[in-house]
Amino acid sequence: MALIRWEPFGDIERLEPFRELETLQRQMNRLFGRLAPTDGGEMAGFNFIPAAELEETDEAIHLKLEVPGIEAKDINVEVTPESVSISGERKSETKTEEKGISRSEFRYGRFQRVIPLPSLIQNDKVQAEYKDGILRLTLPKAESERQKVVKVNIG
Repeated sequence: MALIRWEPFGDIERLEPFRELETLQRQMNRLFGRLAPTDGGEMAGFNFIPAAELEETDEAIHLKLEVPGIEAKDINVEVTPESVSISGERKSETKTEEKGISRSEFRYGRFQRVIPLPSLIQNDKVQAEYKDGILRLTLPKAESERQKVVKVNIG
C-alpha cells in the first residue's frame, strides 16, 4: 500500500483520504476473521487475561478480577505471601446448527494470571467472594508489613 499525500485540489483519487484507511480496516477484519475459531476452540496465539484492580490499605490488599462467563468452580486461586495466581477455564457451549452460519467472537479456553503483591500478606487468611463475574480477594497484610516504619533521611 502506497502513501498518497492528500491535496484538496487534485484529481478524484486524492479527494478521498480515508479510502486507504477503510481498505486497511477491511484487510485487518479479514485477518482476524481467519484467526477466529470455527469449532469453538481457543484462538491460536491469543490468551484471555482477566483485567485486575489492586487497592492497598493499611490493613490489607484488595484485588478485583474480571472473569465473566466463568463459574466459580472453574476458577483456581493460589496465594503465596508475595503473589496471587489465578487460573481457570472458560468452557465453550456446544451448539449444533443445521442451516445457516454460526460465528462467535467469544474466547474460550484456559487462562492464567500471576499478580505480584506490593506487600507481604498472610496467605492463610485470604477471603474470596465471586459475584456477577467479579472475583474479589481480601489479602490481609502480614504483621511485619503493618507495623513497618521506614526512616527517611533528608538531604
